[in-house]
Amino acid sequence: MTGQEVWFVTGSQALYGEHILDQVADQSRELADQLDASPDLPVPVRWRPVVTTSAAIYDVLRDASARPECAGVIAWMHTFSPAKMWIRGLNGLQKPLLHLHTQFGVEIPWDSIDMDFMNLNQAAHGDREFGYIQSRLSIPRTTVAGHVSDSRTTSRIGSWMRAALGASELQGLRIARFGDNMRDVAVTEGDKVEAESHFGMSVNTYSVNDLADAVFQVSDREIDKLVDEYEDTYDVAEELRRGRERHASLREGARIELGLRGFLVSGGFGAFTTNFEDLGALRQLPGIAVQRLMADGFGFGAEGDWKTAAMVRAVKTMGVGLPGGTSFMEDYTYDLTPGAERILGAHMLEVCPTIAAQTPTVEVHPLGIGGREDPVRLRFTGAPGDGVVLGICDMGTRFRLVANHVTVVEPSAALPKLPVACAVWEPKPSWSTSTEAWLMAGGPHHTVLTTSVSADTIGDFATITATELLDIDENTTPRSFQRELRWNAVYHHIAAGL
Repeated sequence: MTGQEVWFVTGSQALYGEHILDQVADQSRELADQLDASPDLPVPVRWRPVVTTSAAIYDVLRDASARPECAGVIAWMHTFSPAKMWIRGLNGLQKPLLHLHTQFGVEIPWDSIDMDFMNLNQAAHGDREFGYIQSRLSIPRTTVAGHVSDSRTTSRIGSWMRAALGASELQGLRIARFGDNMRDVAVTEGDKVEAESHFGMSVNTYSVNDLADAVFQVSDREIDKLVDEYEDTYDVAEELRRGRERHASLREGARIELGLRGFLVSGGFGAFTTNFEDLGALRQLPGIAVQRLMADGFGFGAEGDWKTAAMVRAVKTMGVGLPGGTSFMEDYTYDLTPGAERILGAHMLEVCPTIAAQTPTVEVHPLGIGGREDPVRLRFTGAPGDGVVLGICDMGTRFRLVANHVTVVEPSAALPKLPVACAVWEPKPSWSTSTEAWLMAGGPHHTVLTTSVSADTIGDFATITATELLDIDENTTPRSFQRELRWNAVYHHIAAGL
């Protein structure tokens, strides 16, 4: 998020005279400063001069669209800003927009209020005009009503900011695919041209042996240093320690991490995929390497799943600085004890340690697929907490996000023989309803599990990126969800032809 900011733009008009406009400027700057000081906001708020003409509005919104450091625009009508002045600017805006409906003061000064006060403090009037023109132009935006001194207001603005940062991250995101998709799998496929047009991300394939070349160039000195870091950070299994029988496996895992990290950093990649069916000259399927790269913010998708890799990166960007974590995930198996149904999620190796409940252990175990040496991995269970399981799929005519609200819980018992990291969660509103809805939506088996980013932020992200979102929460019923699917199908069919 370094260098990112959000612009605060205030609308008014010349009718009131310079004295009133000076007050508008002072007060809007003060509100912008209050927002900027809020701990709920992840990036700075930059105040921009009050706009009172169509040309000034167009110029500031054009500049916002052109500046890479501007992640979005907060717009507020302090007085009254005739909305026809905003048409050209709004039509050209290419950054996320939040309409803030607030006013300078909290209370009405009942004993002194006069028409001067009314003319100055008429956001209740001006923001309705602004709301109309946004609706008339079908401008995607988030609307927040509340005073900036109220934590409920700043919390919502901060949530939108995080969504804007996630959307901004996808603009220009480079995703490296090492090999292709797993053969015969449908949901990990997708239209990469449409993805670049819709989200802004570039998805290209590289030979896994290009990666292997980078891995083979890693020096023993670099490996020694990283192995020291493993031993300082994690609980390394005795057999993997120096001088023990399987230490070479740990060194190979470190070699792969260093080569993979170097390849991604030098190429400017923010996300990547691997595929166990195409490992080339690699001696292990990357395990600990992928886990640690995810912990550092890289997006990842297994079996060539570039769409999920992009979402992991976006959600991690949204969650920077928040408690909890975000990981690539897959629904694996169920506990169907009546009244206590749970889902156990995991993957072959690649679960991010940011969701761990305890210090991960470093272990090596056989892997029945891939045809390579036993890979090294971090092993742990997910920390309890509220979360969201998010999936993305290509429906042919559009991309679809499916989000299930969940509660991550402790496993019902110890898992001494499970050789991979995992998380256990209870889906809302219930296992049967959530899974029925997920299946009706065509949701993927690869997902993003986050305990740091809220469903509201994901909703704002969907609005900003104009992506269909289906929420499965405590209020979902199979019948209502089926109706929503049908309505969405009609809407998106019509919208695509507009």
